[in-house]
Amino acid sequence: MASLRLTINGRTQVVQAGPDTPLLWVLRDRLRLTGTKFGCGVGVCGACTVLQDGKPVRSCQVTAAAAQGKAIVTVEGLASEHAHLQQAWLEEDVAQCGYCQPAMLITAAGLLREHPAPTDQEIDKAFEGVICRCGTYGRIRKAVHRAAKGGK
Repeated sequence: MASLRLTINGRTQVVQAGPDTPLLWVLRDRLRLTGTKFGCGVGVCGACTVLQDGKPVRSCQVTAAAAQGKAIVTVEGLASEHAHLQQAWLEEDVAQCGYCQPAMLITAAGLLREHPAPTDQEIDKAFEGVICRCGTYGRIRKAVHRAAKGGK
Protein backbone atom coordinates (compact mmCIF):
# COMPACT_ATOMS: atom_id res chain seq x y z
CA MET A 1 0.00 0.00 0.00
CA ALA A 2 1.07 3.52 -0.76
CA SER A 3 -0.35 6.93 0.03
CA LEU A 4 -1.58 8.34 -3.25
CA ARG A 5 -2.65 11.96 -3.68
CA LEU A 6 -5.49 12.15 -6.19
CA THR A 7 -7.53 15.11 -7.36
CA ILE A 8 -11.07 13.86 -7.91
CA ASN A 9 -13.89 16.21 -8.86
CA GLY A 10 -11.81 19.22 -7.86
CA ARG A 11 -10.93 17.88 -4.42
CA THR A 12 -7.49 16.53 -3.50
CA GLN A 13 -7.64 13.36 -1.44
CA VAL A 14 -5.04 10.98 -0.07
CA VAL A 15 -5.93 7.31 -0.42
CA GLN A 16 -4.14 4.14 0.56
CA ALA A 17 -3.87 1.80 -2.40
CA GLY A 18 -1.39 -0.30 -4.25
CA PRO A 19 0.20 1.78 -7.00
CA ASP A 20 -0.94 -0.74 -9.61
CA THR A 21 -4.54 -0.66 -8.42
CA PRO A 22 -6.79 0.45 -11.25
CA LEU A 23 -8.23 3.92 -10.71
CA LEU A 24 -11.70 2.40 -11.14
CA TRP A 25 -11.37 0.43 -7.89
CA VAL A 26 -9.97 3.39 -5.96
CA LEU A 27 -12.95 5.46 -7.09
CA ARG A 28 -15.52 2.81 -6.29
CA ASP A 29 -14.07 0.99 -3.26
CA ARG A 30 -12.00 3.63 -1.47
CA LEU A 31 -13.87 6.84 -2.34
CA ARG A 32 -17.39 5.38 -2.77
CA LEU A 33 -17.87 7.14 -6.11
CA THR A 34 -19.96 4.33 -7.54
CA GLY A 35 -21.24 6.24 -10.57
CA THR A 36 -18.22 4.94 -12.48
CA LYS A 37 -19.18 1.42 -13.52
CA PHE A 38 -17.22 -1.77 -13.97
CA GLY A 39 -17.89 -3.34 -17.33
CA CYS A 40 -15.38 -5.53 -19.12
CA GLY A 41 -12.26 -4.69 -17.11
CA VAL A 42 -10.07 -4.55 -20.22
CA GLY A 43 -10.92 -1.09 -21.56
CA VAL A 44 -13.20 -2.23 -24.37
CA CYS A 45 -16.75 -1.40 -23.23
CA GLY A 46 -16.13 2.09 -21.83
CA ALA A 47 -18.45 1.71 -18.82
CA CYS A 48 -15.67 2.95 -16.52
CA THR A 49 -14.94 6.17 -18.44
CA VAL A 50 -13.82 9.21 -16.46
CA LEU A 51 -12.21 12.46 -17.54
CA GLN A 52 -8.49 12.76 -16.94
CA ASP A 53 -7.29 16.31 -17.53
CA GLY A 54 -10.44 16.85 -19.63
CA LYS A 55 -10.09 13.78 -21.83
CA PRO A 56 -12.10 10.56 -21.52
CA VAL A 57 -10.05 7.58 -20.31
CA ARG A 58 -10.96 4.07 -19.19
CA SER A 59 -10.41 4.04 -15.43
CA CYS A 60 -9.93 0.25 -15.47
CA GLN A 61 -6.80 0.83 -17.58
CA VAL A 62 -5.28 3.71 -15.56
CA THR A 63 -3.40 2.87 -12.38
CA ALA A 64 -4.04 4.93 -9.30
CA ALA A 65 -0.36 5.90 -9.25
CA ALA A 66 -0.55 7.17 -12.83
CA ALA A 67 -3.61 9.27 -11.95
CA GLN A 68 -1.64 11.32 -9.41
CA GLY A 69 -1.18 14.91 -10.54
CA LYS A 70 -4.09 14.64 -12.99
CA ALA A 71 -7.52 16.20 -12.63
CA ILE A 72 -10.00 13.32 -12.56
CA VAL A 73 -13.73 13.98 -13.05
CA THR A 74 -16.34 11.30 -12.45
CA VAL A 75 -20.04 11.50 -13.23
CA GLU A 76 -20.56 12.74 -9.67
CA GLY A 77 -18.39 15.75 -10.54
CA LEU A 78 -20.41 16.73 -13.61
CA ALA A 79 -23.40 18.12 -11.79
CA SER A 80 -22.17 21.63 -11.15
CA GLU A 81 -20.53 22.38 -14.52
CA HIS A 82 -22.65 20.26 -16.82
CA ALA A 83 -26.21 20.49 -15.56
CA HIS A 84 -27.28 21.44 -19.09
CA LEU A 85 -25.84 18.15 -20.35
CA GLN A 86 -27.82 16.13 -17.83
CA GLN A 87 -30.94 18.14 -18.66
CA ALA A 88 -30.46 17.40 -22.37
CA TRP A 89 -30.18 13.71 -21.48
CA LEU A 90 -33.52 13.88 -19.69
CA GLU A 91 -35.22 15.88 -22.44
CA GLU A 92 -34.10 13.40 -25.11
CA ASP A 93 -35.06 10.46 -22.87
CA VAL A 94 -31.67 8.84 -23.46
CA ALA A 95 -31.43 6.39 -20.58
CA GLN A 96 -33.03 2.98 -20.75
CA CYS A 97 -31.30 0.50 -18.44
CA GLY A 98 -28.91 3.30 -17.42
CA TYR A 99 -25.80 1.23 -16.82
CA CYS A 100 -23.68 3.00 -19.43
CA GLN A 101 -25.09 6.47 -18.80
CA PRO A 102 -22.34 7.74 -16.45
CA ALA A 103 -19.76 6.87 -19.12
CA MET A 104 -21.93 8.42 -21.83
CA LEU A 105 -22.29 11.67 -19.89
CA ILE A 106 -18.55 11.79 -19.17
CA THR A 107 -17.79 11.12 -22.84
CA ALA A 108 -20.19 13.87 -23.88
CA ALA A 109 -18.57 16.33 -21.46
CA GLY A 110 -15.14 15.52 -22.88
CA LEU A 111 -16.42 15.83 -26.44
CA LEU A 112 -18.10 19.19 -25.82
CA ARG A 113 -14.96 20.48 -24.14
CA GLU A 114 -12.96 19.69 -27.27
CA HIS A 115 -15.72 20.36 -29.83
CA PRO A 116 -18.34 22.82 -28.49
CA ALA A 117 -20.52 22.32 -31.59
CA PRO A 118 -19.73 18.76 -32.69
CA THR A 119 -20.78 17.24 -36.00
CA ASP A 120 -22.60 13.90 -36.17
CA GLN A 121 -19.32 12.29 -37.22
CA GLU A 122 -17.45 13.76 -34.23
CA ILE A 123 -20.19 12.51 -31.91
CA ASP A 124 -20.16 9.03 -33.45
CA LYS A 125 -16.36 8.85 -33.20
CA ALA A 126 -16.35 10.00 -29.56
CA PHE A 127 -18.89 7.35 -28.56
CA GLU A 128 -17.62 4.43 -30.63
CA GLY A 129 -15.75 2.98 -27.66
CA VAL A 130 -18.60 3.24 -25.16
CA ILE A 131 -21.08 0.42 -25.54
CA CYS A 132 -24.80 0.94 -24.87
CA ARG A 133 -26.52 -2.41 -24.82
CA CYS A 134 -29.91 -0.68 -25.20
CA GLY A 135 -28.80 1.00 -28.44
CA THR A 136 -29.70 4.58 -27.56
CA TYR A 137 -27.01 6.11 -29.76
CA GLY A 138 -29.51 8.12 -31.81
CA ARG A 139 -30.90 9.73 -28.67
CA ILE A 140 -27.38 10.32 -27.36
CA ARG A 141 -26.52 12.18 -30.57
CA LYS A 142 -29.65 14.35 -30.17
CA ALA A 143 -28.85 15.05 -26.52
CA VAL A 144 -25.28 16.08 -27.36
CA HIS A 145 -26.56 18.48 -30.03
CA ARG A 146 -29.13 19.86 -27.56
CA ALA A 147 -26.48 20.34 -24.88
CA ALA A 148 -24.17 22.01 -27.40
CA LYS A 149 -26.93 24.54 -28.08
CA GLY A 150 -27.23 25.26 -24.36
CA GLY A 151 -30.14 22.91 -23.81
CA LYS A 152 -32.38 24.34 -26.55
